[in-house]
Amino acid sequence: MPRFDYSGPIRTERLVLRAFEPGDFDAVYAMRSDPEVARYTYWEPQTRAEALEALEKRTRFRGLLDDGDVLALAATLRPSGEVVGDVILQWVSRQHATGEIGFLVHPDHQGNGYATEMTRPLLRIAFEEVGLHRVIGCAEARNTASARVMEKLGMRCEAHLVENEWVKGEWQSELVYAILDHEWRSGSVEATPGARS
Repeated sequence: MPRFDYSGPIRTERLVLRAFEPGDFDAVYAMRSDPEVARYTYWEPQTRAEALEALEKRTRFRGLLDDGDVLALAATLRPSGEVVGDVILQWVSRQHATGEIGFLVHPDHQGNGYATEMTRPLLRIAFEEVGLHRVIGCAEARNTASARVMEKLGMRCEAHLVENEWVKGEWQSELVYAILDHEWRSGSVEATPGARS
């Protein structure tokens, strides 16, 4: 199965997706310390030390070589370079050719369609470069914004798991979305955005 090594920025209509850098700390902290951003995650709003640890991990997540590997990219505005989001693709299983996407949007930039725009190129990488068969995305059932993003990407809701996890002192439910490689290629979603430069 092919592999993917990050080798340079990926451009979309409004964004540049690039590797995380130490200088991204303020934006990462703004995202990860915000109660609304953290509301439907597994973690509480993060301290500066926790956000720094998250950033340090993301600076190392630059390739998909085998099970468990993660590609994490900062979504930055063109032409300013301001960080507006954090998007990841994890290689979940080589045997089953499965990946998982995830995304966060900076609180100052929510509601502008950036989550969809920054995630679509990672689906392209998953299917066209790594050769995955299936990509999933999960969201807490009350997180309607994330569900809408996955629907815009052409993903279908395959499961609504009711009160399946104990998170932050309560039973939470989970939506599981997915898209297959042949659905991507047949035009369920546009298969070409996110050209590399």
